[in-house]
Amino acid sequence: MAKLKVVKRQAKRRRLEPKVREQQIVEEAIQFFAEVGFTGRTRELAKRIGITQPLLYRYFPTKEELIDRVFDEVFIRPLDRNWAERIVDRSKPLDERLKAFYLDYAKTVHRYEWIRIYMFSGLMGNPVNRRYIRMIEDEFLKPICAEVRHHCNLPSAEVVPIKDMELEQFWILHGGLFYYAVRKNIFHSRVDNDYLKVVTMAIQIFLEGIKTSYNGDVNNE
Repeated sequence: MAKLKVVKRQAKRRRLEPKVREQQIVEEAIQFFAEVGFTGRTRELAKRIGITQPLLYRYFPTKEELIDRVFDEVFIRPLDRNWAERIVDRSKPLDERLKAFYLDYAKTVHRYEWIRIYMFSGLMGNPVNRRYIRMIEDEFLKPICAEVRHHCNLPSAEVVPIKDMELEQFWILHGGLFYYAVRKNIFHSRVDNDYLKVVTMAIQIFLEGIKTSYNGDVNNE
């Protein structure tokens, strides 16, 4: 009796369109680097995706290029450029504008992947963090500073330039709200889950305190 010949067929890797494959690599890289940091090896990343390392390098010839793309995908693309316009819209009270900004900003930033990649990036001394900080300062914090001056009936930045110590006060507000997300998503500490209440309280305290800090004179050091 003739034996049946069993032919084993190897499972073929599913072919994807180049743009789809590239996006798949980027999305997996975001998760991978958020978990293990930037010391994670591309060989392990390729294994997770189910592709070969040479195929990964066909899309991103160096690890640095892949990391740059991850930064762009995580930090730059999600930012809403309309935030800056809404910050300076004086048809609404200042506290409402600040509240709306920080609630929207949290939807972009207060995410596991964002915070962990940002932290890992800072630890490895990547210049992208510094570029991001400068962008936040120029596009959002300095306009907020100008609006607070207007709110306090003080000279504009065109008349009296914004000083470093003055700007630090706005970083304290911004950094405090960011650290709420770090405590929640990184340290898994107990926090008040009513973020609207947290933001409202932080802005109220900030606006009351800034009046005392300015003391009617933006020239104070």
